[in-house]
Amino acid sequence: MIFDVADVPRLGAFYQTLTGWRIRNDDPGFTVLQLPDGRRVSLQPAPEHVPPGWPDPDHPQQMHLDLLVPDHEAAASRAVELGATRLAATEAEGSAWVTLADPAGHPFDLCRREGAGDGVAEPMGMFAITIDTDEPGPLGRFYADLLGMSVQWEGEPGVLVGNDAATVMFQKVERYVRPQWPDPASSLQAHLDVDVADVDEAERQVLALGASRVPGEGEDFRVYTDPSGHPFCLIFQP
Repeated sequence: MIFDVADVPRLGAFYQTLTGWRIRNDDPGFTVLQLPDGRRVSLQPAPEHVPPGWPDPDHPQQMHLDLLVPDHEAAASRAVELGATRLAATEAEGSAWVTLADPAGHPFDLCRREGAGDGVAEPMGMFAITIDTDEPGPLGRFYADLLGMSVQWEGEPGVLVGNDAATVMFQKVERYVRPQWPDPASSLQAHLDVDVADVDEAERQVLALGASRVPGEGEDFRVYTDPSGHPFCLIFQP
């Protein structure tokens, strides 16, 4: 998952300190944070980045991280000390999770890990990347096919897909506004990078699944949008 950030070093230091994740590289222009299970969260420079206006549907995040901790309240207090902002609690929050915004304005959830002890453990785990949509069923099946996952759960709030390595949640929002990539003032705040061995073959597959090719490419990547309009990249990994 890639976040757009105006100040990459600052946000990299925030997440490294909060989560205990390792920084794989220390490039001021692009920081990669690696979880113990090998998954990566990257921060890329976006000088014109406009923070999301959670929960404003006209300027949403579209994607957020659900992080697992033994004590979500203790972890939330620590996050605030590091520069996060605690957002308005929801009726469903109760004892299950806390919603915050990082110093760049990206919302994220700290979720209590069932069966864990008290305190703030490091490094944090990740329950899922959660993606907003108006059609969680079709979008969940699109990504299940794209990422080699299966539908693990489907219900009123949304759809969970996953495999042994990761899970992705697709949640239905009350009024969904499609991203307008690459407009920095629209709702694009984060996107997924998908590693592939053959980008031409992968492109044929994603187009057949319902993706659309959009402007933007380099020597090792191409840009697409999923059926709900979220941009994602196919990254060539020989």
